[in-house]
Amino acid sequence: MPERIRDNLKAGASAAWAWVLHVLRTIRRKGPTQVQFWLIALLIGIAAGMAALLFRKGIHALEMLVYGARDPLRLHSFAETLPWYWLVAIPAFGGLLVGVILHRFTPDGRARAVADVIEGAATNNGRVEVKAGIASSLASLITLGTGGSSGREGPVVHLASIISSWVSDRIHADGITGRDLLGCAVAAAVSASFNAPIAGALFALEVVLRHFAVHAFAPIVIAAVAGTVINRLAFGDVTEFVLTSTTALRFYVELPAFLALGLTCGLVATALMKGIFFAEDVGNWLQTKTGLPRWLRPGFAGLLLGGLAVFFPHIIGVGYETTSAALTGRLIWHEAIVFAVLKAVAVAITFGGRMGGGIFSPSLMMGALTGLAFGFIATGIFPNMSGSYTLYALAGMGAVAAAVLGAPISTTLIVFEMTGDWQTGLAVMVAVSLSTALASRLVDRSFFLTQLERRGVHVAAGPQAYLLAMFRAGTILRKSGDPGAAPEERLAEMVEDGITVDFNATLEEAMPMFERAGTPFLPVTGLVEGERVILGALFHVDALKTYNKALAATAAEEHS
Repeated sequence: MPERIRDNLKAGASAAWAWVLHVLRTIRRKGPTQVQFWLIALLIGIAAGMAALLFRKGIHALEMLVYGARDPLRLHSFAETLPWYWLVAIPAFGGLLVGVILHRFTPDGRARAVADVIEGAATNNGRVEVKAGIASSLASLITLGTGGSSGREGPVVHLASIISSWVSDRIHADGITGRDLLGCAVAAAVSASFNAPIAGALFALEVVLRHFAVHAFAPIVIAAVAGTVINRLAFGDVTEFVLTSTTALRFYVELPAFLALGLTCGLVATALMKGIFFAEDVGNWLQTKTGLPRWLRPGFAGLLLGGLAVFFPHIIGVGYETTSAALTGRLIWHEAIVFAVLKAVAVAITFGGRMGGGIFSPSLMMGALTGLAFGFIATGIFPNMSGSYTLYALAGMGAVAAAVLGAPISTTLIVFEMTGDWQTGLAVMVAVSLSTALASRLVDRSFFLTQLERRGVHVAAGPQAYLLAMFRAGTILRKSGDPGAAPEERLAEMVEDGITVDFNATLEEAMPMFERAGTPFLPVTGLVEGERVILGALFHVDALKTYNKALAATAAEEHS
């Protein structure tokens, strides 16, 4: 009898495994059905949620090891008890480790984060770099655990995107499916990281995919819920910040103050972003002028952070302790101002030194401090017409973060879900809307899109700008002998006149050449056995057809 049961179990297991293999082969050949896709979204949500949880716990473990911080929400309280030389040495040594990792495993020594995920969604069929992404996640974990002044959402989002990219490659997902799976991973990671399922789903749609297509909504929500469940199993159903004081709003009379706060936060967010970009430019210039090895750059930045932390330990790490102090009114006016300025400097050093990490958590801290300082002034001038000054800290937190991320909808919801305060939505929405509107005109819409624009990736202007960079002349050319091929004699004459396009050139490079040359085709040249030869011709009409098809496919995806 036991043998028969064992044989039946073996037969059942074999049949189940055969069915799994059959399903995988079918998915790879034909693509997943809707039900299968939702199941894949659920599995990706669980995996991304686990990755976010492990990343968060890894940071906490490292903080406990190097700073002795038993409570991750009170990092600077533990840090300020350490000798000054430890405060200097810890981020410097962490920066050295980061530099070695990024130098060894990335082609440019730069940590990957949210901007790279946006680029992958727009230009690489929902895929991101795997090897460089894993190295960046490890580098960012070390950065955050050793006092780097950045956030955990950027590395977590990219880490989750690696999971979706791996799945997309395994099932041979097309561009639409790959982007949807990427959105699922991002939603789950953000939801698990901040216990914010609604905001996680909208963040994936608003920031990464940059559209609200109906077909993507259901699987992304499934993944976001899965990520949230992972978080709540580990930490319980608690918010990141606990508001101990009332945040009542004297509605109509007080709204003009929140309009002014929104404009102020827009300027603060712009200053923060431009300060980071300035620090990056200064770092690049110093590295070029001094010949500093790129693997030493994060170590040098860590040394600067350590020196600053000796006097102001509030600037190290994610900064949730200081953010919480601002939201609960446990800081005075001049402390809020000083901490905001020093945090901006610390964030600029961290990013300028290429130490890794995200920008969301620093922007929350900057916003809370800015809002608190503004609230002290507003309630001091009009004490009989104002509510609690901590409400300004809450609204400021959302306003600066929304302006930095370029995500007013998801950021507003993240603030509500992280604090549990849904009663003051009007004040937060007013401040968020004005800050985002102002900052988006002073940079290329957001911090992430400005990062991409500085690299020559024109995602901010929409698909009509970046789609041309996705196609290369060599994939569209007509070879000699093809129907309608260009005359070889004419191609040779054009090459002699210097009119030519390289085989690997993108349509973004080639299209202006048609305008300058005034010809219906361009000779395409490339290296063959070390010699540059004519490989064919790129026709203007072919380039336009390819571009129009890509635009139509993008529009169809966004409205499906």
